Amino acid sequence: MNINPSRFFPHATWAKPLILYILFLSALAPAYGQLAPEKIRLDFKRLLQRPATALRASFKSFTSDSVLIEKGYFYSEATEKVPVLIYKPIRTGQKKLPVVICLHGTGGNKEGMKALLYRLTKAGFMAVAMDGRYAGDREKAVKGQNSYVEAITKAWQNTDKAQEHPFFYDTAYDSWKLIDYLTSRTDVDSQRIGMMGISKGGIETILAASVDTRIKVAVPMIALQSFRWSLDNDRWEGRAKTIWNAHLQAAKDLGDTEVTKKNVEVFWNKLIPGITDEYDFPSMIRLFSPRPLLLLNTENDQNCPLPGAKIAFASAMNAYEADHAKDKLMFDVEPNEPHRTTPRHLDMMISWFVRWL
Repeated sequence: MNINPSRFFPHATWAKPLILYILFLSALAPAYGQLAPEKIRLDFKRLLQRPATALRASFKSFTSDSVLIEKGYFYSEATEKVPVLIYKPIRTGQKKLPVVICLHGTGGNKEGMKALLYRLTKAGFMAVAMDGRYAGDREKAVKGQNSYVEAITKAWQNTDKAQEHPFFYDTAYDSWKLIDYLTSRTDVDSQRIGMMGISKGGIETILAASVDTRIKVAVPMIALQSFRWSLDNDRWEGRAKTIWNAHLQAAKDLGDTEVTKKNVEVFWNKLIPGITDEYDFPSMIRLFSPRPLLLLNTENDQNCPLPGAKIAFASAMNAYEADHAKDKLMFDVEPNEPHRTTPRHLDMMISWFVRWL
């Protein structure tokens, strides 16, 4: 196997033993991905399937000195109104524009992505952000409560046959419906749609983009991981703390006095079923090959432990190598950084879309 460490891990402090380590991880990766990619794709679509509904999209335009801004919404489900923010270049010779969808992280919203939308617009893209479930204009909690965590807790305690999946899955579904809307527009090049996301949005990017081949280029940021590895190696706490009150309630409901590996796994199995097996990232990430994929992580990320991310990358590398597309896969780790995006990674993300989209 021909691996260039400086290209895949140019800033990692552990680069010297990298080749042997990657070979070792490559041997482990198939254990996470025995199912055929097409089966995984169909299974995940089936899991998230909902009754079809009209998009009922409505937008208003506003012009600034340098960008055209559109604010509006569409419906992903009969009662799920999805607020959307679109930035477009004012002056372009293209009748149809390439599009980059930007998914925000936990606690964020579409407005928090404005600076990034503007930068992408300056690079020649239509840039689009939407509010995830129970975020931004979709907040439904009373003052002083966290709408997102409350929704996840409610979904955990649900006993009806109809089951919400507000923890990652429902927003991944909404992103598919957003693409349905975008491809209906006359100013969108449907063959040039990309997606990026930060943290929670990066996780949703991996889930949505791996399955939906309409997404031609993807850049998940501080998101790559293995949920199974985190459980098996007692590194689950960082991820759990992003919605800690929901985990505390689940532990209580299960008769436990504290959050443990065991009740975290039970919780994940209900809220994000398959995330430690079929839909774990060492399995899902293979589905993106051979489309261009840039994976951006940090060395000291407590939410996305690096050893699990390396296993997922090794699985991706196996798939890209089999498809003779190694030049379309890159993994970069920012050294000595916690769970946050860095200016260098934001620059890399934009450059990746400019190169491949």
